[in-house]
Amino acid sequence: MSKDLETAFHQEMLNVYHRAKKECRYNAIRFLEMVTDHGGLAAAKLLLASKHHPEGLTRLWEEGRLDISMEALLLKEPWCSLFSEEELRVARKRLDDLGYKGA
Repeated sequence: MSKDLETAFHQEMLNVYHRAKKECRYNAIRFLEMVTDHGGLAAAKLLLASKHHPEGLTRLWEEGRLDISMEALLLKEPWCSLFSEEELRVARKRLDDLGYKGA
């Protein structure tokens, strides 16, 4: 796994937070804390390991902005190479369950 790719993904995870705050007025402070404390990749993997839809994903769905979710981000190239098939399946299912067709 490329450290440069992991570093770039971390920045993209921070961008998820900033976009949600700016575009949806959603201050996902717990998401930001996880990314800051664990790093973007580890935070994403922790969130994917949860059996429940994260609160932030539900909030972005309510705002009609699943396109800026962590789940939508990690399904894109080159980020998807950082995740296992199972993790990608979880992200895809969460988005599918909420009717998102962009991923």
